[in-house]
Amino acid sequence: MKLLAALALILTGTMACADGGKLSVPGNPKWKEECGSCHIAYPPQLLSRENWQRMMGRLDKHFGANAMLDAGDNKQILAYLQRYAGSGDRHGAASLRISDTPWFTREHSEVSSNTWPNPAVKSRANCTACHVNAERGDWSERGIRMPGGQGRDDGEDDDDD
Repeated sequence: MKLLAALALILTGTMACADGGKLSVPGNPKWKEECGSCHIAYPPQLLSRENWQRMMGRLDKHFGANAMLDAGDNKQILAYLQRYAGSGDRHGAASLRISDTPWFTREHSEVSSNTWPNPAVKSRANCTACHVNAERGDWSERGIRMPGGQGRDDGEDDDDD
């Protein structure tokens, strides 16, 4: 039975991070409220358990802002993030930036370097600039709209529709 449960978790985690799929996890209103108040509430799978531990442990210096939470909220959100965190080295970054993970780098290797500083994008952290359905957990290629005519490496718009 334990083996079956472990296989189910592995399969679910793999499917959740599959290219073109959804990054879906059970909702957590406190995570959505607190993390989503300043930026998109990034899916837990995008960072490792260790990265979430470090990030939640230093919210007073959260990428230049003080994002401190009360201890109870911090503990609840951390438990949620760690439960659904990504696994393996591809989901970890010393900087704690999702955009510095090997997974992010591989997935965005086709994006032209002039896309990131585009005023409609501003930075690699602004997922919703291109992933228009990200707030709903849909990160599929079909839901990508490159802002301002920006394309991938060839400079062409990614939208073939």
